[in-house]
Amino acid sequence: MATLADFRNERIKKLEALQTLGVNPYPAHADRTIGAGEIGQRFDELAGSTQTVVGRIVSLRKFGKLAFIVVRDMTGEIQLFIQAGQIEDLNAEQSQLGIKQLNLLDTGDFIQATGEVIKTKTGEISIGVRSLRLLTKSLRPMPDRQGFTNKEERLRRRYIDMNVNPDVRERFIRRSKFWQATRDFLNQHGFIEVNIPVLEHTTGGADANAFRTHMDSLDQDLYLRISHELPLKRLLGGGFEKVYDIGPRFRNEGIDDEHLPEHVAMEWYHAYWDWQDGMRFMEEMYKYVIKQTFGKLHFQIGDFDVNLDKEWEVWDYAEVIKKNFGIDVYNTTLDEVKAKLIENKIEVGKAENISRGIDKLWKHIRKDVAGPVWLVNTPKFISPLSKANPDGVSTQRFQPVIAGSELGNGYSELNNPIDQLNRFVEQQQMRDAGDDEAMMLDIDFVEMLEYGMPPACGWGYSERVFWIFEGVTAREGVPFPTMRHEIDQVTKKIYPDVKL
Repeated sequence: MATLADFRNERIKKLEALQTLGVNPYPAHADRTIGAGEIGQRFDELAGSTQTVVGRIVSLRKFGKLAFIVVRDMTGEIQLFIQAGQIEDLNAEQSQLGIKQLNLLDTGDFIQATGEVIKTKTGEISIGVRSLRLLTKSLRPMPDRQGFTNKEERLRRRYIDMNVNPDVRERFIRRSKFWQATRDFLNQHGFIEVNIPVLEHTTGGADANAFRTHMDSLDQDLYLRISHELPLKRLLGGGFEKVYDIGPRFRNEGIDDEHLPEHVAMEWYHAYWDWQDGMRFMEEMYKYVIKQTFGKLHFQIGDFDVNLDKEWEVWDYAEVIKKNFGIDVYNTTLDEVKAKLIENKIEVGKAENISRGIDKLWKHIRKDVAGPVWLVNTPKFISPLSKANPDGVSTQRFQPVIAGSELGNGYSELNNPIDQLNRFVEQQQMRDAGDDEAMMLDIDFVEMLEYGMPPACGWGYSERVFWIFEGVTAREGVPFPTMRHEIDQVTKKIYPDVKL
């Protein structure tokens, strides 16, 4: 049985034959008058006209003096009808191939074809080719769908996956629509996009373990941001009133169906709003973004029936914990929390504390919630950046729960510098005790608050929202997920003289 290396060697021979003819197998320029898929859609209008298409060869059949080639671009596919006497001869200088050179083409090659829009005798919409140019000679054959099913392989070679599974490419078009709709909605409501640093001397804004790096020019360790929050709130202190940023954030944590160490997120901040203003706004924003992305608001997500168009319930954090576990989150002990964790077969961490344990209990409840539900009044010890309610123990925080997941986070922002410092100190003590996800003490942020930051509401969500509604895991939901680097054994054999 022929191997990949054998197929590659055959294509190398064709490449060399093309070069011997004087054909450049990798020209820089291509012409195109229309997308391949558009011709079928507009056939009545285009019939008889001369058009030029480009694309990758997905099938190639040759019968003596006739040939049929199907090419695909982003818009779709079109058949090329080629016959001797109609197609122009070889023009090596233009990378143009004649009928005799068709045997030097393979599936996977990129070509350019010019000719008349026609229907064949069998009724197939086609281009009757008059000239054919080679744009790229491919050296490895593309596998078919049946031969490319291994999940890890598909994730590792996403460029192949997108070719043999066009629905995957469509997924990332929807992902782009999701972020464009997010940006459009915010811009329509007067928000200003400001790109903030990815590198920070002190990272914060979320409970997460940060990636550390070193900047040689400053001879100083820096962190990749885990959140957009603190720099955007500094902008509020600088006089901005409606700001947001969309971009990557990094969390040095495990990989699972809902988490990736690197992912895209958005955060906005609105001066003079509180959490209730933000909650009303976000309900409207969710409906807009999801409708723009998927064209609907009603979904079957796994076992969950989710309808964003129905009334969103509001749940109180402490009441939910009390109802499900009998624990008063404001009057409990670590031993009591640990006992409930063990009773419900939830992992007890080595550096377990009350706040982290109670949060685990909530996550145990959350996994069975279809939603949409707003979770409100989160305890102060779980929300170190949120303004407290008048009761002094809960906060003005709001989170949507949909299909068993928290799909965002918002609150009335804490702008009391003394209160903020005290909460930072508490978080730093937790961090020093071994909780790597507790927040760092950011004294520069406290300093900004001492100069004054207006009351404000802030909100953030990540592309987890897209993954959930798309119905895919985190790794499936991004084009190129982070994976352990490996070099294929076939590739090692193909390049024996290259140090890999």
